[in-house]
Amino acid sequence: MNRIFAYGDKVLLIDSKKRRYLTTLVEKGEFHSHSGFVSHDLVIGQTEGAVIPTTKGALFSVLRPTLEDFVLEMPRGAQVIYPKDLAPICMIADIGPDTHVFESGIGSGALSMTMLRYGATITGYEIREDFANRAKTNVRSFLGEQALTRYDIHIRDAYEGIDGTDFDRVVLDLPEPWTVVPHATKALRRGGLLVAYTPSITQAVQVRQAMGSEWIESRTLEVLHRTWHIEGMAVRPDHRMVAHTAFLTVGRYIGTASAPL
Repeated sequence: MNRIFAYGDKVLLIDSKKRRYLTTLVEKGEFHSHSGFVSHDLVIGQTEGAVIPTTKGALFSVLRPTLEDFVLEMPRGAQVIYPKDLAPICMIADIGPDTHVFESGIGSGALSMTMLRYGATITGYEIREDFANRAKTNVRSFLGEQALTRYDIHIRDAYEGIDGTDFDRVVLDLPEPWTVVPHATKALRRGGLLVAYTPSITQAVQVRQAMGSEWIESRTLEVLHRTWHIEGMAVRPDHRMVAHTAFLTVGRYIGTASAPL
């Protein structure tokens, strides 16, 4: 990666109060805030960690955004899955290079770009064209045009079925993912995994109930995220934490039970 900022790069601007702003560097561009504006030209040629003054004398630190930064600050049409759940989903779904994933409930593309970053190839169904377009724009914006060659989105309803077979993984962010479980048994290869992201425990229960004898090692979990205040010897949990966002349910498909060897 080029360490010097150039036009077209995404940058994260952080002010003295730790407020964060995401922008893309363009010729003659300007970033405006209540603290004055920063000319993009001042950032060009700088390296990460540079401190750039505004027209009012305020100072911004300039960094390259991480995927976590981009997910939290990117344009969105639908509520995104937050980073505290994105990483566990990719771990329990065992997402890696050349993993063929069926995804439905694309939203703004946060989970898509995380799995693509891990090296997966994604076939996705999304019923709203505006969400699908937003997701593809976000993927292109952060991962580049090449990532779209592994990202095939269709305006379709997964409740009605899944075309294709031999998927390694099925990942769902839908209101009623249990209705897709029967379709997943036809789309997944044996040994494949299904992960469902559901806000309520009753949704998770219905997913588990839909997984019959063809599924093993099913489990449901949630991830709680608590930061700590550390200032000298004053150490304590922060007063606020990101607690419940959703339940993650995973199961492994083994197909119709066969006679013991």
